[in-house]
Amino acid sequence: MLPTFDVVVIGGGPAGIAAAVRAAECGVNVAIVDDNAFLGGQIWRKSFSLDAHAGEASLWFRRLEKAKVATFCGKRVFCQPEPGVLICEGDDHVLELRYRNLVLATGAREGFLPFPGWTLPNVMGAGGLQAMVKSGLPIAGKRVVVAGTGPLLLAVAAYLRKQGAEIPILCEQASWDKLARFGLTLLASPKKFAQALQLKRELAVNFSANTWPVAAHGTTKLESVTISHNGQTETINCHYLACGFHLVPNSELSALLGCEIRNAFVQTDELQRTTVPGIFCAGEPTSIGGLELSLIEGQIAGLAAAGRVLDAERLFPERKAARRFARHLEHTFSLRNELRTLPSSDTIVCRCEDVRYSRLQRHSSWRSAKLHTRCGMGPCQGRVCGPATAFLFKWNPDSVRPPLFPVRVDSLATCSTPAPENVIGDH
Repeated sequence: MLPTFDVVVIGGGPAGIAAAVRAAECGVNVAIVDDNAFLGGQIWRKSFSLDAHAGEASLWFRRLEKAKVATFCGKRVFCQPEPGVLICEGDDHVLELRYRNLVLATGAREGFLPFPGWTLPNVMGAGGLQAMVKSGLPIAGKRVVVAGTGPLLLAVAAYLRKQGAEIPILCEQASWDKLARFGLTLLASPKKFAQALQLKRELAVNFSANTWPVAAHGTTKLESVTISHNGQTETINCHYLACGFHLVPNSELSALLGCEIRNAFVQTDELQRTTVPGIFCAGEPTSIGGLELSLIEGQIAGLAAAGRVLDAERLFPERKAARRFARHLEHTFSLRNELRTLPSSDTIVCRCEDVRYSRLQRHSSWRSAKLHTRCGMGPCQGRVCGPATAFLFKWNPDSVRPPLFPVRVDSLATCSTPAPENVIGDH
């Protein structure tokens, strides 16, 4: 059995790495756990070759190695049999971790909006396609339409183009007016302005605001995409459609551990403490604010979890500035109402259970739809259709139903017969 760690960090993206490093540098015993094969998350994933943040990533990885943090990759938390104990499954064995303080840095996932043809093969998330290319998917010579909203689209398009993809158009649903006002805010941040200029140089593609996909076409896989631009439609032949409509916080684990969730985000105080004693949260689960805010929150959480409150407080001004920028992002790239009209009556909304839009229109709440259509009760447990219906119908998913993730039955047996509400796996 492993020793009791002073701090255990769940999530190996920038926020989790920053939390682990700062805590370990305080001299406490720290472990970091991630369900991927390598640390880094989506933005610092292995083989990440868009150089905007490469130097910063290397710096944090070097600090992590020097701090001698115990690292457990390919492990997923599925059980908390008692406070201070987490059970993880990975490969063919189970790992028990004991901790005094816990930092949750579980990141975010892509948000999807249903439209006719969105379930065709080769229609995928923008970040998802980027991750597949990083893992070896050949993209050179392929035509890729990038669509959705937010700065992530620019980074993805630049990366794909650098790998040899042809980007006929980048569709941004935000208006030129909003984008222009956002551009003015970048002038107050030389670092962000420089990053924007670098992306612009690397992108060199047709950028179109007030534009979004309305339908994807194909027989066995994607063949073309119809887009809407200023009320006019155009169909573009392509091999891939990379869509991204904001990020959705991964707050399910926090909810199952008893942390207060409000508007899908984990509630924290100034020191990143959740409403559960001994549990901290940092990064995208608390608010979608990007890399800079995630790093700052991760450091505050790590320092506070290690008992260095005064050191954590010194970072408050930086966090305040980063949060101000995050609010500008949220306003600029807020989803327009027209996107609520994208689905047709027979558009599938819940892919796991094949629930179509017309069936969901008969219901007035997430709970009613789940009871009568099984929407949100498939393998993804509402991770895709939940945020989509929240936007389309303004529904509020009112519970997180365990189990969340697949796990073997013999692994569940190691949890000493935990109470059902503490099981965070699937069986």
